[in-house]
Amino acid sequence: MNTSSGIHLPSYTEQSELVKNRFDQLKQRPKVLEVKSASRVFSTPKGDVHALDNISFNVHRREFISVIGQSGCGKSTLIRILAGLESVTSGQVLLDGKQIDGPGPDRGMVFQGYTLFPWLTVKKNVMFGMKMRGESGTSAESEAMQWLDIVGLTRFANAYPHELSGGMKQRVAIARALANQPRILLMDEPFGALDAQTRAQMQAYLLEIWKNVDVTVLFITHDLDEAIYLSDRVLVLGANPSCVQEVIEVPVPHPRGPEQFISPEFLSVKQRLEELIYKPASEQKRVVIPRMTAVGDDVY
Repeated sequence: MNTSSGIHLPSYTEQSELVKNRFDQLKQRPKVLEVKSASRVFSTPKGDVHALDNISFNVHRREFISVIGQSGCGKSTLIRILAGLESVTSGQVLLDGKQIDGPGPDRGMVFQGYTLFPWLTVKKNVMFGMKMRGESGTSAESEAMQWLDIVGLTRFANAYPHELSGGMKQRVAIARALANQPRILLMDEPFGALDAQTRAQMQAYLLEIWKNVDVTVLFITHDLDEAIYLSDRVLVLGANPSCVQEVIEVPVPHPRGPEQFISPEFLSVKQRLEELIYKPASEQKRVVIPRMTAVGDDVY
């Protein structure tokens, strides 16, 4: 396979040897999360809606796995089930071998929207979970300051959320989620509302945090570049019905950097994801819009 630029892109099959040893080692790690034949059906006046249909996959300790797919394929339903905010209609979802049956401190959650408590300072937002589980104020404050140092916001400890930028708010949200020392960090499009520059900075922050903190990450995103850049593996959900279409091992080596966005390995994985998610132009439904401009006033 060759591109017009002359760069050789190894096919997905050709890359198998590049990733074999790395992922053989990863699979030797304990399974933190096991999803077994999980389905979720919603009953509506118009009939049953299968949000998830027979979903199965595993996530290993300290793995970073992203979930992508077309809008409406069940990504948010899946992460809400993992967080304990929804239940499965059938199948099992296990964390460290135990059935998930509700929210718990063993799972941290970061949403796309800014979910900080506006009446609490940055420091007290991070302290909140620790205080709820009974830690003393002194201990919780000390730990909170350590987490703020990790996300680079120590000098904003006494600021309020409305005084922070979007990226800073999400860094506080990540610190608050990690302060409870969860087994897995669940992230539902956490950078989707950020501008491109801030988003890139947050991706770098997240990789640095993940490198230094004992946590497993499951990350929902629509952005193919983001999924490849951050992840060990990418789980692709199909739609109608929602199912696991493919699990792709990302051969881009660590540490990751912006220059890898144009590497042959990166581009090859992206091409495979595009094949799975986007329909060929010939299969897409053509949008018909009535003409509202003068004849001859063309822009193409």
